[in-house]
Amino acid sequence: MEKLTFEDVRDILVGCTILSTGGGGDLQKGLKLAEEDFKSNLEYRLVSLDEIDDDAVFTSPYFCGAIGPKKEDDSFAKYEKIEELETVLAVQALERYMGKEVSGVVSIEYGGMNTAVAMSTGARLKKFIVDADGAGRAVPDLQFSTFYVTGMPIYPLAVANKIGDVAVFEKVADDFRAEDLVRALAVVSGGMIGMTDHPCKGKDLKKSVIPNALSYAREVGKAQRTALEKGKNPINEIIAAGDGFHLFDGKVKKDTEWKIEGGFTYGTIEIEGVEKYRGHSMRIWFKNENIICWLDEEVFVTAPDLICVVETDTGYPVTNPYCKKDMNVSVLGFKAPEIWRTEKGLSILNPRFFGFDVDYVPIEKSFEEGLI
Repeated sequence: MEKLTFEDVRDILVGCTILSTGGGGDLQKGLKLAEEDFKSNLEYRLVSLDEIDDDAVFTSPYFCGAIGPKKEDDSFAKYEKIEELETVLAVQALERYMGKEVSGVVSIEYGGMNTAVAMSTGARLKKFIVDADGAGRAVPDLQFSTFYVTGMPIYPLAVANKIGDVAVFEKVADDFRAEDLVRALAVVSGGMIGMTDHPCKGKDLKKSVIPNALSYAREVGKAQRTALEKGKNPINEIIAAGDGFHLFDGKVKKDTEWKIEGGFTYGTIEIEGVEKYRGHSMRIWFKNENIICWLDEEVFVTAPDLICVVETDTGYPVTNPYCKKDMNVSVLGFKAPEIWRTEKGLSILNPRFFGFDVDYVPIEKSFEEGLI
C-alpha cells in the first residue's frame, strides 16, 4: 500500500487525461477535487491487485454525462443542491443494498475527472484505491469496459444526482441497457449523474481489469511535468514513458466542429501539418473520445488504439471538443491494452461499431506503413 502525495495524484490525473483520447472529463475540475481532499487531510491509499483480498468487495464509481433539453435543466435547477460528491452517495447506497462494506474503488476509465472522482470517492469513504482501470483509455458508452469483455455483470448498480436522488438498479438486461437507463437519468439530472457499478470480489476483479494502470498513467504524467521542469521536449518524453507513437504535428485549421446528439458529443478536429508534416493533414473524428483519424484522407489509426491530442509546446492534454483554431498540437498514439485486441474486445470496441466501414488495424502496423 502506498500513500500518494498530491504530486503523485497530479501526475496520475495528467497522465490519465493524456491517455484518455480526448474524454474522461475536465482535468482542472479533477485536480481541484483532489486539492480539496488534500486540504481536508484525506488519504489517497493506492494498492496493487496483488495486495487485495480475494473475498473483499470492490466497485467503480464515476460520472455519466449527457446534454438534455433546456426545459429539463430548468426543472432540475429549482432544487437545492447537495454538497456531498454524488458518487459517495452511490457507493453508500450500493453498500446498503448488498449488506456488505466495499473495501476499495477502481477507476472505470482514464480521464482527468472520472479517474479523480474514483480516487476522491475512495479517499472520502476511507477505502483503498486499486492500481487498475476498467478501460485503459476513456470510452463513450458504459458497455466499453474490460468488465464486459470478461463477463462481469454491471449490476447491481447505484446512481445519485446533485439534488440527492438516489436509486439502486438490482438488475438490468445487459450493459447496453444500463447505458440507456443511466444516460436518460443524466439528461434529467442537469446533464450529469454519479454512479457506481460492477461490484465484485477481489478474486474476480483481478481477472477483469487492467493491472498497474494508474502507475502507468503516473509515469506518463510525470514525464510531461519533468520535461517542462528540465527544459526537455515533452512530446518525446511522453512517448518514451508511455511507449507511444508520434503520429502528427500541426496547427488546428478551425475551431472544432461539434454537436450534441443522444447525450453524446460528436465532432471533428482538422489539423494542417507543420515542419516535417508540412503539406499533410490529419482529421480526427470523436464520439466523446477520439475514435478514428485519417492521414491525408486515408484511415490511419482507429479504436481501440489510443489517439491523443496534446499541446506541442507543453505536452498538456487537450480534451474534446476544445481544439481551437491555430492551436499548435501534437497527435500521439498508444497501443490499446491487450484485452481490447482479443476477439471479445474487438467485438464491441472497433471502428465498425461507430459506423465506419473499415477493419481495425493495429497502430504499430499503421504507423510503420503510414509514417511520413
